[in-house]
Amino acid sequence: MSNDLDMDTVNEELDHLHALIQSHATTILSSSLSHPTLPSQDSLAKSSASLLTRLPLTGYGLDFTINHLLESVAPALNGSSLSSNYYGFVTGGATPAARLADNLVTLYDQNAAVHLPNESIATVVEDRALIMLLELLHFDPEIWRGRTFTTGATASNVLGLACGREMILQLRLAKTGTHGDGAVGELGILESCRRAGVDHIQVLTTIPHSSVRKAASIVGLGRASVVDVGVEGAPLAFDFAKLASLMSHPRCASIVVVSCGEVNTGGFATHSMDEVLKLRNLCDEYGAWLHVDGGMLIDSFTNSESNITDNFAQAFGIFARALTGPEFGRVARCAQYLESADSITGDAHKMLNVPYDCGFFFCAYPNIAQEVFHNPNAAYLNNGADASDHIPSPLNIGIENSRRFRGLPVYATLMAYGQAGYVDMLERQVRFTRAVVSFLDAHESFDILPEELQGSPELMEQMFIIVLFRAKDAYLNSQLVSRINATSKIYVSGTVWNGLPAARFAVSNWQVDHKRDLALVEAMIDGVLKTWRTDQRIVSPRKEVIREPPRDASEMWPEGSRFALKEAREEISTEENQSVHREMKEKK
Repeated sequence: MSNDLDMDTVNEELDHLHALIQSHATTILSSSLSHPTLPSQDSLAKSSASLLTRLPLTGYGLDFTINHLLESVAPALNGSSLSSNYYGFVTGGATPAARLADNLVTLYDQNAAVHLPNESIATVVEDRALIMLLELLHFDPEIWRGRTFTTGATASNVLGLACGREMILQLRLAKTGTHGDGAVGELGILESCRRAGVDHIQVLTTIPHSSVRKAASIVGLGRASVVDVGVEGAPLAFDFAKLASLMSHPRCASIVVVSCGEVNTGGFATHSMDEVLKLRNLCDEYGAWLHVDGGMLIDSFTNSESNITDNFAQAFGIFARALTGPEFGRVARCAQYLESADSITGDAHKMLNVPYDCGFFFCAYPNIAQEVFHNPNAAYLNNGADASDHIPSPLNIGIENSRRFRGLPVYATLMAYGQAGYVDMLERQVRFTRAVVSFLDAHESFDILPEELQGSPELMEQMFIIVLFRAKDAYLNSQLVSRINATSKIYVSGTVWNGLPAARFAVSNWQVDHKRDLALVEAMIDGVLKTWRTDQRIVSPRKEVIREPPRDASEMWPEGSRFALKEAREEISTEENQSVHREMKEKK
């Protein structure tokens, strides 16, 4: 770009670079189905070496910069959104409609924080997008009038706990006759608690996701305020006796968090209308706030025989509400009855498949959110809407005073594909997940987890989008995730189950194709198994020298294991090794 900003020169350069970027995008998108899930180590090293280490005194210019981004930076980015075969974190993807709309977001660069209906339609579009999202999830928009977009479910959990903190202290202050001055939003947490006669605010939940503890820290409750009230032996299910006992403490105020989803296997804290109503009644009795964490997946599983089938079914919480049809009945049922909550969070950049970052927050008490988040003494932030306009400025019901126009991609994708399109997308994802489960459950070298589900006649009905498994051979299992991911064809995440390594499939991309993707997964898994067996034969052809398998993850590679392996290798003569290599060469 010229220093004198000659517009003819600028426009000519921009036209050239836009064409360059468009060509790059077309190439990437047209080959997205074969796009590597991970960049090569060589690409990462080259990209890292090419990055600037200091601010340049004189800029390199737009042309050089764009070429640097396309040629050096882009090859080192992963394919988590581009590829349907990325099964690590639940990252979703970006539908064509959402991706194109996101380009418009950048082009027009709206600050969708203040509702100015006479100046921009941005906040109206966002409200319509939120209404359509509520309808997709079968929630009544008239009930959930406190609604906004956030950066993600973590920020939404901050909103949920902040609103809950405000409400429960307002209720306590009302009993003392001092609620006219407001609560935490006005007085602060210490003064509010002092006036309300509250010594402690507790967040009661079952196997909470880390984002709930993080949110508790941010809003001043502290991570230690999060208390697990799960049933012993079935930790995701609520222990209602314990819950009632803790809520009944006279100088404690409570927020109850229901976890809607499970990171490793797909558990859910409630699975019937009776349980949700129990929670609602306890909250009403003790003046507690009921919050649903529907965007994150947490880490637990219920072993209770009465709950195993229903609780396991809920692998990604809130979006299961959109499913229809008898084959998905058990999964969908687990996400029902959440209308009794006071607030709900979720991630749109995951299952809705819109670009990062985009979360949502629904609240049944819009005035509470405004009491917490409104901007005082800022007349210039007032909107120009008339009294009949019920859309609040997002900056007065959320964290940010300035933010991206996140709602446009949501509006576009829901408009383009509608309810039927999203139901089809979810059904394809669930059917593919169940096909992977069927393949692994029947495989002689792998086990589906939890163990209780192996070979179960109801296994398929309980699966949503998460598959947890491990190799039966302990040594292969210790390397399984890294070997799968090294193929760059598919990507899975590693976790720990009952003290031992495990691998996890998380299916969330809109491009999923049952037959195509299953064929690839089967080929990659069998290929990894074959390669591992070959490697084992070269290193240790005599099985009797292999050590006993470890009992848990801490013993997978204990101190001194290198010496055990060295001793095993020493038992194999040079002649035997040469024989193995000759045999392998002949087979090739």
